[in-house]
Amino acid sequence: MDLPLLRGLMTVVMLLTFLSLFLWVFRGGKHRFDDAAKLPFADADDAHSPTDSEARTP
Repeated sequence: MDLPLLRGLMTVVMLLTFLSLFLWVFRGGKHRFDDAAKLPFADADDAHSPTDSEARTP
């Protein structure tokens, strides 16, 4: 094999790898992560509750 042919094959392999990863990342299966995306906001209602030190009265 000569060098230009090897470079052309490597270009095709890298292009196919990039397109495969692109499709894998941006496919429509994001509904699996909806619960995980809402986790930072799960305790938002409890943010104004008194802490243990505030709840204790001497």
